[in-house]
Amino acid sequence: MYSRILVAVDGSDTSRRAFHAALGLAKSNGAVLRAFYVVENTPMYFEAPGYDPSVLRNSLIEQGKELNAALLQAMREAGVQGDVATDEASSIEDVSVVVLAAAAAFNADLLVMGTHGRRGFQRLILGSVAERCVRQAKLPVLLVPSAAGDAQASPQQAGAA
Repeated sequence: MYSRILVAVDGSDTSRRAFHAALGLAKSNGAVLRAFYVVENTPMYFEAPGYDPSVLRNSLIEQGKELNAALLQAMREAGVQGDVATDEASSIEDVSVVVLAAAAAFNADLLVMGTHGRRGFQRLILGSVAERCVRQAKLPVLLVPSAAGDAQASPQQAGAA
């Protein structure tokens, strides 16, 4: 059904759940998988007096390298063909625009993303990359909710948390 799947990752537990869902779909469909990490260069971080934005940017780039190495290893262990890629968002192209452009460039026929399920004021302030992608996408988008892992946890794991 799917031959090329792009999964957006950011290092959160939610995006890891999305990655594992995409990995399972890629394996069962014989699809090529690309894990895609976006470095977010949000202007609000750069306007604080005395703040050096390169510190945050370099940290995000390093986090992306570590995450991509782990995801590539997981793909190899699962026997799934694919790769990892990184790009940067800007004040002109936000994360959702960069993700959708990457999906188009990869010729993906499915985009997989995690959604944190924010509501109210938090959603208003932080927005939702997943929601913007769904609204603008020209391909199917599978959203994996942050609570997806809770339903799969065993009673012992749930008690330990």
